[in-house]
Amino acid sequence: MPSDRLRSIVPMFGGATSYVETLDAILEFVESHQPTTDELVGWHRGTFTNVSSRDSIMRRVRYLQQVGFLQQEQTGWELGPAGTEYVENQDTATLLRIMCNRNVGLRSLLYALSAGPMSIAEVSDQQLDTHPELGWARGETDMAKQRANWLRSMGLVEKHGDEYGLTAEGRQFVEDAVEEWADTAWTSDAAAHDLTAGTYETTAHARAVDPEFRATVLSRHERTCPVSGVDHPGLLDVAHVLPWSDYPEYRADLLNVLPLSKTHHAAFDRDLFTIDQDYRLRVNPSFETGSDLLQRTIIDQAGERVPIPDRSLDPDYVSQHNAALEWV
Repeated sequence: MPSDRLRSIVPMFGGATSYVETLDAILEFVESHQPTTDELVGWHRGTFTNVSSRDSIMRRVRYLQQVGFLQQEQTGWELGPAGTEYVENQDTATLLRIMCNRNVGLRSLLYALSAGPMSIAEVSDQQLDTHPELGWARGETDMAKQRANWLRSMGLVEKHGDEYGLTAEGRQFVEDAVEEWADTAWTSDAAAHDLTAGTYETTAHARAVDPEFRATVLSRHERTCPVSGVDHPGLLDVAHVLPWSDYPEYRADLLNVLPLSKTHHAAFDRDLFTIDQDYRLRVNPSFETGSDLLQRTIIDQAGERVPIPDRSLDPDYVSQHNAALEWV
């Protein structure tokens, strides 16, 4: 994956739900005519109402060039590698992969929306919390809105009132992506030395998750294991309440996951402790240890409330997980 992903996503002319339609028209024109810059500017002016500023037009053209949809040659503009691939396939999956590969934040936004609808202010905060390298000011919503509108134009997100939520197609992408994108190597620029790609091991399992899903989970929980207090991202795993292997349909459900230290993740997967619906720590009575760390962070905390944000886990998932434990 490119290490220089774009932090600014540029809107297309035509309105919030027409970005893809506009992109298709631009690529069709360029493929057919290989226009000069003047011809490409003139086409925009003749195609879109109230569009005349050359700078505004070229800002969008340069963005499409950065993504790889267009490239400029001596004789004029033509399709770039991404443009050629997309025109050949002409499907949402191809377009989304191209946009996610080249733009920061689109994939993590889809994951975040899987937990429920969000206002544009919440979208903005989620993007900054998960991708601090974006660097825009708190309260700024323009860039968040462009990300949401690109996803709306692809049919993955819809707006109801003041909130944005996933469509059925968007939810299907989320369910598939957590494993399909696991071999990508994205890390946050702000913590590149802490976060690794999505493959990690525990004593119980070896599994791979999309690193943007991992980053989304960590940001929702302030990058801290709620049981041990470990706050080094490189030492945290994504733990699933309903197990990864048994419940593939919940692998990308943010209400089914929480960050645990690698040691506490292994202990959780081995049923040495659990968390009840009130977020209180329940400890397996047979669990004995000579480890001061495990004694202090698990056994001595039995019955205490774990600092997990309200409504961050689905109580039905917790109940189902604990129903399988004879000692609960």
